[in-house]
Amino acid sequence: MTVHLEIDSGSAVPPFEQVRRQLAEQINTGTLVVGTRLPPVRALAGSLGLAANTIARTYRELESAGLVETRGRGGTVVSSSGDRSRAKVRAAAERYAKVAAENGIAADEALRIVGDALG
Repeated sequence: MTVHLEIDSGSAVPPFEQVRRQLAEQINTGTLVVGTRLPPVRALAGSLGLAANTIARTYRELESAGLVETRGRGGTVVSSSGDRSRAKVRAAAERYAKVAAENGIAADEALRIVGDALG
């Protein structure tokens, strides 16, 4: 399975964040399934025209989020614990809904606020 990523050099979003978001989305939608090996840092950096440190930072952040794991010589692979990301978001949404209700914010306004935050 190949990883498909695109970098928008004109975007205000830093390249590492563009790569992180795209990989996280592909993992969460199942496009990249558990066990999929991601390209080595240097290879992916070269193919995207980015510094190796940029991709290394991306992989570290994905690992911190539990979406990937690094297996030394085995490379970086999509983690089975990556499924926790939806649970984390659901828990955050439940906390947000409680805070909104406690502050008298109607559901439609609370959803609008979330939409604005998601950009």
